Amino acid sequence: MGTFAPIVVYWLYGGFYQMLPPLDNYRLHTKKEENEKNPVPLSSVIKGVLLQQLVQATVAQLLFMFTSQANLSGVTGQPSIPIQIVQIAVAMLVMDTWQYFVHRYMHQNKFLYRHIHSKHHRLVVPYAIGALYNHPLEGLLLDTLGGAISFLVSGMTARTAVVFFCFAVVKTVDDHCGLWLPGNIFHLFFQNNSAYHDIHHQLQGTKYNYSQPFFPIWDKLLGTYVPYSLVKRPEGGFEARLIKD
Repeated sequence: MGTFAPIVVYWLYGGFYQMLPPLDNYRLHTKKEENEKNPVPLSSVIKGVLLQQLVQATVAQLLFMFTSQANLSGVTGQPSIPIQIVQIAVAMLVMDTWQYFVHRYMHQNKFLYRHIHSKHHRLVVPYAIGALYNHPLEGLLLDTLGGAISFLVSGMTARTAVVFFCFAVVKTVDDHCGLWLPGNIFHLFFQNNSAYHDIHHQLQGTKYNYSQPFFPIWDKLLGTYVPYSLVKRPEGGFEARLIKD
């Protein structure tokens, strides 16, 4: 479950967004912009995501096998709910920290950006299915290794990991959905949301808003946070605009 549930959730949740009607009144970019600015076809995006998930599944299987064998002589059973909540909170902070610094370095290092991270930014207009469209090496370093470190540092069990990784997948997909839907619970509880991350995908915003997937803590602490305003377009939908001094 810890290996395959997040993959199933990714395609179910991402597929849900993909199957929605155009929803022009809630889009952060027009459908025309999506077609014109994104040079990579949907079929290539799907293949890239499947490749990354194959790597993730392999690493997860090895990780769960290793940790389960290491705990054979230890205490068995599931921790209490409060302990699991604390473990998930720790995992969220660890994942945010790992992803912020690795992500930011991939932008600052010209070689890494040109040959690795720029693949993800080929989706100038992000959409849900493309949330994990990355270079395989980036997928390994940023997502797979970051998830493994979060799992190990937090001390969570494999059962708790199912909840955490499924939630992280849903949050990541939602951040890339390209929509500003009314009542979206992630917009209510997370400042790091679809508009926040859309700013980062814009050409003028690639040096800002690196934080993913949960909180903007490191952006705000280290000066890479840029505020934005949501402006209604005359033809419908919204536009996330940077607010710079």
